[in-house]
Amino acid sequence: MKRIAVFASGGGTDFQSVIDANEKEKFCEIAYLIASKEGIGAIARAQKHGIATAVFSKRDYPDTDALYAELTYLLNLNRIDYIVLAGWLKIIPDSFIKTFEDRIINIHPSLIPAFCGAGFYGLKVHKAVIDYGAKVSGCTVHFVNEVPDGGAIIAQTAVNVEDSDTPESLQARILQEEHKLLPYCVKKLCEGKIIKNGRMVTIV
Repeated sequence: MKRIAVFASGGGTDFQSVIDANEKEKFCEIAYLIASKEGIGAIARAQKHGIATAVFSKRDYPDTDALYAELTYLLNLNRIDYIVLAGWLKIIPDSFIKTFEDRIINIHPSLIPAFCGAGFYGLKVHKAVIDYGAKVSGCTVHFVNEVPDGGAIIAQTAVNVEDSDTPESLQARILQEEHKLLPYCVKKLCEGKIIKNGRMVTIV
């Protein structure tokens, strides 16, 4: 069975969606939660479910390279097959991405290639969608490459933007879809049912 590490920087509701789906129908071993700081909600969720946790905070390392070098060692030591970014708000260096090429996936709260890339995270995404007047948004699960939110798209779910929407209300509806899409993609990935050929991704 494939072993995954989940990276999170906040409350961890996307992380929880993977835990819940895996408890209903076990498709992977959630071996580690990697947190970007102490005290976040994702850590409490991991502890509740007996999942090992490690905190990698930038302030504890002389530079980013040192942080990710130690993180790479930990992941390799624990035989991690895939990395799932579930609300990880830190830019990942190219060297780390190359080490785990095609083994890192991310969920983003818009329909990539719209409203994505550097600076688009959290409520900022949904505010931009509303300010632009877009009629449809959603969420995307994609492979991670050296371009922020630029990797090959695995799957997407569309959500209509209502005239009455605020960034908060749109975020809440999209989050509901994230909690379905992310576990689905993690399951398919761990089952070997995601086939990547360049930018083209097929789920079989």
